[in-house]
Amino acid sequence: MSLDADLLLDRLRLKRRLLWWRVGAIGLLAGVLLLSARIGAGGHGIVSGPHLVRLRVDGVIAENRQRLDEIDRAADDSSVKGMILAIDSPGGSVSGGESLHDAIARFAAKKPVVVTMGGVAASAGYMIAVPAARIYASNATLTGSIGVILQSPDLSGLLGKIGVSVDELVSGPLKGQPSVVKPLSPEGRAMLQGVVTDLFDQFVAMVASGRHMDEARVRALADGRPYTGHQALGLGLIDAIGGEREARIWLAQNRSIPQSMAVEPLRPPHRQGWLRGRIGSLASGLGAAAMTGALDTLPSGISMKVLSAQGVALDGAVSLWQP
Repeated sequence: MSLDADLLLDRLRLKRRLLWWRVGAIGLLAGVLLLSARIGAGGHGIVSGPHLVRLRVDGVIAENRQRLDEIDRAADDSSVKGMILAIDSPGGSVSGGESLHDAIARFAAKKPVVVTMGGVAASAGYMIAVPAARIYASNATLTGSIGVILQSPDLSGLLGKIGVSVDELVSGPLKGQPSVVKPLSPEGRAMLQGVVTDLFDQFVAMVASGRHMDEARVRALADGRPYTGHQALGLGLIDAIGGEREARIWLAQNRSIPQSMAVEPLRPPHRQGWLRGRIGSLASGLGAAAMTGALDTLPSGISMKVLSAQGVALDGAVSLWQP
């Protein structure tokens, strides 16, 4: 009996040890998963002390709610002392550029923002730069291209040649404008030109406010053309030729932010699965075209393949540099 009791006690002790090991392993796994989820979702906060955040905006700009939320969270984080905004983008949708511009402006109202431009920072890519306290570009950077474009194909001639006709019922004469199945009417053209002009006026006002320039001066520069960094410097569209090194020196001299302060990336949001993202982008693009009759403009230097690889669907008017 004593032997059986000893065996039972040993078995209980072993089970107790295994239980604690299992609890510890589960806790460790949970901690790793939480950390991975935080990193994957774009959350900053790995650097515990005072630091700068670096926001990279590459490629075509579209609506990105998670990125806007990250910027706002960084603005409210007392450990974040400023932002380095690195731009290499030809622009994108007007609404996407405007929302990103406004988020950066909210951050800039609390903490300093400096911009470094890569090969191109044009149209909406320039729009998002103007709230910054200081803008740097290289001599060869292409920037500016202040303007808005809305394009719609007219396939009515082609459809007529192949014997296809389309009946279209609309609630009003301007509801079906623009349409891919019939030419744009004079009234529709005037209406859409008014939309483009209003969006352009908003763009000009953003530049005038951010760059502290007279609005008439901005309009004189805003004929849609791009400028090199060297030209933009002379026109007042940027502040200096340089990159992140020069931006850090400026922050140290003018905002008392040491050059040795750590910089943490403001990570992009966790992406969807490849197939799910592609299907969602395709459905979004086709749905928008079917509902509005308008297709987004794509510059000749930016192919559909590039936009597909980025999972980008642009809707409506765009502010995009066309080479």
